[in-house]
Parts: sequence; C-alpha cells; structure tokens
Amino acid sequence: MPNLETTDPVEKKYPIPSLFALGLQHVLVMYAGAVAVPLIVGSALHLPKDQIAMLVSADLFCCGIVTIIQALGFGRHVGIRLPIMMGISFTAVPSIIATGTNPDLGMPGVIGAVIGSGVFTVLAAPFFGRWVRFFPPVVTGTVMLVIGLSLMRVGVNWAAGGQPMIRGAEGMIPNPAYGAPFALAVAAIVLLSILLLTRVLKGFLSNLAVLMGIGIGFAIAIAFGKVDFHGVADAGWVRIIHPLAFGWPVFEFWSILSLCAVMTVMMIESTGQFLAVGDMAGRKITQAELTRGLRTDGVGNIIGGLLNTFTYTTYAQNVGLLQITGVLSRYVVAAGGVILILLGSLPKVAFISASIPSYVVGGAAIVMFGMVSATGVKILAKVDFVANRRNLYIVAVSVGLAMVPVVADNIFAQLPAAVGKFLHSGVLVGTFAAALLNILFNGVPAKEREDSDLQNHTPAANLA
Repeated sequence: MPNLETTDPVEKKYPIPSLFALGLQHVLVMYAGAVAVPLIVGSALHLPKDQIAMLVSADLFCCGIVTIIQALGFGRHVGIRLPIMMGISFTAVPSIIATGTNPDLGMPGVIGAVIGSGVFTVLAAPFFGRWVRFFPPVVTGTVMLVIGLSLMRVGVNWAAGGQPMIRGAEGMIPNPAYGAPFALAVAAIVLLSILLLTRVLKGFLSNLAVLMGIGIGFAIAIAFGKVDFHGVADAGWVRIIHPLAFGWPVFEFWSILSLCAVMTVMMIESTGQFLAVGDMAGRKITQAELTRGLRTDGVGNIIGGLLNTFTYTTYAQNVGLLQITGVLSRYVVAAGGVILILLGSLPKVAFISASIPSYVVGGAAIVMFGMVSATGVKILAKVDFVANRRNLYIVAVSVGLAMVPVVADNIFAQLPAAVGKFLHSGVLVGTFAAALLNILFNGVPAKEREDSDLQNHTPAANLA
C-alpha cells in the first residue's frame, strides 16, 4: 500500500480516481495552448490537414512523455522531480515559422533546428546558473515584448482568414478570402468570449476561458457549415507516432542559432517557474536540481524533434493552478502526462482539432500573443528607467531592430544569404541587440554566488 499520509506535499500519493481527476484538470488548463501551436505552425506552413492532425497528435504525445520525465525523473541527471507540467511553447513560434517557410528548409529544417537547440540546451544546462546574470529584466522583458509583437502579425492574419497573398497558377495573387466579414466576425466573437469568460468565471474555470472561447467560435463555424470534417471518419481510433515522419532533419546553422537564442530565454523562464514551485513546496532549489530541470527542456526538444514536433518548456498556467488548488503532488502531474499520451494516441481527436478554421484560432491568438508582449511589459516594470535612462535605449533600439524584418519582409533580400538569414529573425536580432546593448550601457554583470543568484533572479513567467 502506498503511503498517502506524507508531510511532503510533492511526494503525496493519491488514490487512482483522484489522480485521474486532478491530472485531467492540469490537462484542461494547458490543452488550448498545446493544441494551438501545431495548428498555427501547420497552417502558416500550408501543411495538409492530415499532417496538421499528425502534429497535434505528436505534440500531445510528447507533452505527456516530457511531463512524466520532468515530474518523476529519468536516471540521476534528468528531471527536477517537482509538479511541473511541460508543454509546447509559443515563444519559439516566430523562429519555427521563419525556418519552415524557407523553401530550402521546410519541416525538415524545423525538425533539425529543434533537435539542434535541444542538444545546445542539454549541454548548456550545467552552466546556465552563471549565464543568468547576462539576462537581467531589461533584457528578458525586451525579448518577451519582441516575441509577442513578432507573433501578432501571424495572429491577425489568422483572424482575417489566412495569408493576404496565396500562390496561384501565375505566382502569388491576393487571397480573395482574406478579411472576409464572416471570418472577422467569428474572430471578434472568440476574442470577446474569452474576455467575458475571464471576467465572469472564477478560479479553475477562468483558466479554461481560451479553450471555451475557441469552442464557441468552432460551434458557430459548424452551425454555418464552414467546417470541413474530411478525414475524421477515416481516421483510426489509435495512432502510433512514427519518428521523423517529415524525413531526415536538415541541420542549418542560422535556424539552429535562432532557436538556441529562444531556448536561452525559455531557460530563464523555466528557472523562474522552478523557483516559484520550490517556494510553494517549501524547498530550496539547488544548482543540481535546476540543472536537471533545464536539461529536461533540452531532452524534450530532442524527443519532440524526433517525433515530429517542436520545443518544450514549463507551462506557467499550470504553475498557477498549483497555487489555486494547493495540490503539489508530482504524481498528479505525472498522471496528467499519462492522459496526454493517451490523447496523442487518438487520431480522431487530432483531426477534429485540425478542422478548426484559422479565424477561430486567430481570435484566441490575438489574446495569447498579446499576453506574451504584456508579460514583457510586466517584466520591464521592474526596470529602473528613471535613475538609469540608458535602459530606455536598450529597449527602444532592440525593439526597433527586431521589428525591421517584421514590417519589411524583403529588406535584407540583397544581402549575402548567411547575413540575410540571421537578420530575417526578429527574435534573434532583438535578443542579441538587448544582451549586447545591456553590456554596452550597464557593463558586464558581476559574478555572484550561485545560490544567491538563483534565489534572487526573477525571470519571466512563460505564457505557452
């Protein structure tokens, strides 16, 4: 008989029915964010529905595997063994789309970049406690702001019904469906529904506002006959996730570097989440535990790449759920991982998710992407802009440079290919600019004791 009466909330074990119910609650909180990323990436890359459905299945499957590894541990060197729910992150979406839309790279290039950034994260994890000092709030806040702003164009195009230009018989032509009144109306209804539900609902239910808003928009689209369920009936009941379904990965330097920069930011976010959960549980997070947790981010990327999906990190909304419920058992989170694996093995669920029109997801994306930028603003609120006006230049110049490729797609088209690929990623440019400008204006941060550095650092909360 397991010992259900332990004084350590992290090690508390519940009966199986309670484990299932509490684990399902975690799944419901993170499901919308987990499913939205493959839907957004798949449509941005113009993948057919069966491949988008496969991305959804693979994503849920990998979310479950990486969550179990993080919560229960794998060997002595992987897994922080805390109630940490792992999921796919919006932070990497701009870099993934930039790589995937490159005709020379496509999904094989995306998979190669994901695996490459995973290897980087695994190798960097032991040293990251010393690197955190180069990413104070003025840098992390600027990067999060840039990521949200870079994503907003994607969300707006989704709300309008797709890309403004599509490929026709004679090249690129205006998309006649772009900005259709029905698409804009449904996207607006989804947006308003999420805001109203967030205002009205309390506690746990408020965490489901995005999922409910998408459900309302999906129901409206179905009622008006705008949803194509082709493939759902033919999909099997159980699916085996096949590795490298898009072919052998393409490892391209600039794509990998772009995701490595994103993973650096995500490691800072994860550090904050680990410290927050440790504080809830009354534990002091050691350097060894931090390393195991961050290493799991990298292992998650490698597993995700091999199984046809993307980057993984800690989900802040699930950390918030821990605060709401007070249930800190890592076994509950592991039960949620088992549920995610089961959902990822049901292709009919994936096909239904892949049938959601882009404008439905677009209405929710405006909220979610805007929240990424808002998180950056929240972090920047901790920065002293009065006594140190140079911090204004760090934010202003970094955001300005990062927006150049967002507002002018072809501005670097005549530069050498290698330089153009680097400058084409607004997130990469913004991250490097913020870090280097911080060193220029504020100097190289002094080394601090590792324990003090960890406990005093307050990175961003990840919005996946």
